[in-house]
Amino acid sequence: MNYADIKTVDIQDGTGVRVSIYVSGCHFHCKGCHNQEAWNFNYGKKFDESTIKYIIDLMNHDYIAGLSILGGEPLETVNQQGLSQLVKEVKSKYPDKTIWCYTGYDFEKDVLGKMYKEYSYTRDLLNNIDIMVDGQFIEEKKMIDLRFRGSTNQKKIDVQASIKQGSIVQLKFGDESRYEGITKNNVNNL
Repeated sequence: MNYADIKTVDIQDGTGVRVSIYVSGCHFHCKGCHNQEAWNFNYGKKFDESTIKYIIDLMNHDYIAGLSILGGEPLETVNQQGLSQLVKEVKSKYPDKTIWCYTGYDFEKDVLGKMYKEYSYTRDLLNNIDIMVDGQFIEEKKMIDLRFRGSTNQKKIDVQASIKQGSIVQLKFGDESRYEGITKNNVNNL
């Protein structure tokens, strides 16, 4: 597994000040993606034990609220396998800090409905993630000032409650009233 970047102080990819890792590799290739260089699985640097130690050390500050995992695509098979050890160590060392993960996959259908049932590494990964933002970026549903996502179709999911319930537990971002009921034709007029 490779990663494209690690942001040591990030305030846009989850609540509070966070450390964020952008993994490499994505097969979705969303039109208008803000991180196209990370589509390539070989882009960036190798993710290894020293990367995990570096992230753990970065998070050792009271002002860091948690870790955010983005891409590329964190839930590509090779990335899940690499990230499962990272999230286990983060939760072990910092149980009160949250882990957010961004994916283009549909959480209910693809992740909980398939991957979680079939792969132990998916279970290892998800059992340590608090919030997942799911859904591919859709340029036609883009709003530049959305909270913690790029397009209005993306959902905020309570991962642990969803696992316990066996179905999606969706949370609000807090800005939905601005676009609920908006049609495709008038999204661009906002």
